[in-house]
Amino acid sequence: MRARTRSSMQMNETDMVALRHLLRAQQRGEVVRQRDLSHMLDISSASVTALVDRLERSGHVARQPHPTDRRATVVVATAESDREVRETMAELHRRMIAVVDGMSGEQLGAVAHFLSGMVDAVQHASVERAPASAAA
Repeated sequence: MRARTRSSMQMNETDMVALRHLLRAQQRGEVVRQRDLSHMLDISSASVTALVDRLERSGHVARQPHPTDRRATVVVATAESDREVRETMAELHRRMIAVVDGMSGEQLGAVAHFLSGMVDAVQHASVERAPASAAA
């Protein structure tokens, strides 16, 4: 899904991760500075500047004055980028629901059984490896 969203929005992986982070931060009422993005993405300040410049040129983000620190600026996702992400995800969700709606109860039960088994397998593998990782 992420690759499809990135593709439809014509973004690379890092740009999309940054945009998703900004959208989530805005939902929580948090402000994000460029240095916060730099830390979160583990990229240099020069790289985050290039990233924000690119997203700003494409209309996905804007720089604004920090609400309490006159010396700082924050990066915010634009309303247009929020709408674009929501529309892309809504279409994907509609398609996924259509697949589920086309399945019988027996098919859904088989899928649920398979997924439950896979979750158990992954969780047990993680637990079994944990002591070896801790000893390293």
